[in-house]
Amino acid sequence: MSIRVVVADDQELVRSGFSMILEAQPDIEVVAEAGDGAQAVAAVEAHGPDVLLLDIRMPVMDGLEAARRVCAGSGCKVVMLTTFDVDEYVYEALYAGASGFLLKDVRRDDLVHAVRVVAAGDSLLAPAVTRRLVADIVRRRREESTAADVTPQRLDVLTAREVETLRMLARGLTNAEIATTLFVSEHTVKTHVSNVLGKLGLRDRVQAVICAYETGLVSPGAP
Repeated sequence: MSIRVVVADDQELVRSGFSMILEAQPDIEVVAEAGDGAQAVAAVEAHGPDVLLLDIRMPVMDGLEAARRVCAGSGCKVVMLTTFDVDEYVYEALYAGASGFLLKDVRRDDLVHAVRVVAAGDSLLAPAVTRRLVADIVRRRREESTAADVTPQRLDVLTAREVETLRMLARGLTNAEIATTLFVSEHTVKTHVSNVLGKLGLRDRVQAVICAYETGLVSPGAP
C-alpha cells in the first residue's frame, strides 16, 4: 500500500519539486498539493493522507495553526518545512503534534526517507538539530511552568523497563538500537514504546522525548 502524502507550501516551485521527488518513488503517492494553511487542512480532510509536509510560514492560515488542526483532528503525521536551522515556530510546532521538521534544502534521499520514517510511526529525531530544539524548548517550558503534568510523578504509571525505554528514546536511539541494548526483540521494544505513549497520553516519539526532558528523566546536553 502506498504512503499517501499532501505537500503544502506557498512557493509553487518548492511544492512541485517535492511532489515530483516523492511521486517518483514506487511506494509514495502525492494525493494533493496546497498553497496555504487553510488549503492544507482542507486537503487532509478530503484525502486522509498518511503524511502532511507543511511549510511553517504560510499565507491565509500559518503552518502552526494548520498543524494544530491536523494533529487534533486526524491521524495524519505532520512534518514541518522551514528555511532556517532554528526557527521559533518549530518549538510550538512540536507541541502542536508535529512529528519533526525538515529544512527546505533537504537532500532528495533524506526527504524520501523522512516520509517513510514518519509514515511508519517514527519521528525525525536523528538530526542533532532536532534534539537541540527539543532540549531548548524543554528548558523554556520548565522555567515557565510548575504544572503537575511536567513533574517526575507523571512517570509513575510506567514500569521500570518502560522508563528505561523512554530514556533511550530521548537519547535518539532507534528501536533496533534499544533492542540490542536491552537484549530483547524489536517487537518487544515496539510494545514498550506503544505502552509509554498510551500511558502518558502522547501522540508520538517526539512528544515522548519532550516528556522525558520535562520530567527530568534526561537532561539537555546529556549523552
